[in-house]
Amino acid sequence: MNFFGLQRKKPAPGRLDGEGVYLRAALPGDFEPWRQLRSASRAFLTPWEPIWPVDDLTRPAFQRRIQRQDRERAEDEAHGFLIFRTRDDALLGGITLGNVRRGVAQCATLGYWMGEKYAGQGFMAKAVRALLRHAFLEMRLHRVEAACAPENERSRRLLEHLGFQREGYARAYLLIDGAWQDHLLFAMLEGDFLRGEGAAAHPSLPG
Repeated sequence: MNFFGLQRKKPAPGRLDGEGVYLRAALPGDFEPWRQLRSASRAFLTPWEPIWPVDDLTRPAFQRRIQRQDRERAEDEAHGFLIFRTRDDALLGGITLGNVRRGVAQCATLGYWMGEKYAGQGFMAKAVRALLRHAFLEMRLHRVEAACAPENERSRRLLEHLGFQREGYARAYLLIDGAWQDHLLFAMLEGDFLRGEGAAAHPSLPG
């Protein structure tokens, strides 16, 4: 039996709608808003990200990002989106389901970033919910994993608020800001998500 050919699904659509936000694949015309937001948020983001390449905020580098995004989407390897505010189309940040594993795993890894001026306003929680809905109901994933540095209180609280369960502590897990850093490991299962959706739809139910 070809276990690793099971449950291969079509790539994610170009746009996903959430509560007051929408997710859309990056397009060439997004370069300038993306560059401005990332540049203004650099000090805010760099403690939690890999070292930025020297040409990271240039148009050619952005074009390579789009090419990689489209290739990974076509191969069902990763599904990256930019996050926009619905009422005015303001670019807020980015979010990705990466390292998609099909077959006996049916799993992916969640990653995200938010522009500094939009952080702490609930936008990321809404974006993650929209992506999880697609991951579990459309992509038919069984598990979505996430990780954050122990000192990243904002990210840890976000994952816990959304219902991710802490599963472990990984030493020197990712090369972030030029150093191998420990991370807390979280995951959400399809059943966890469906129970949360049911509770939201029927708030009188326990849990």
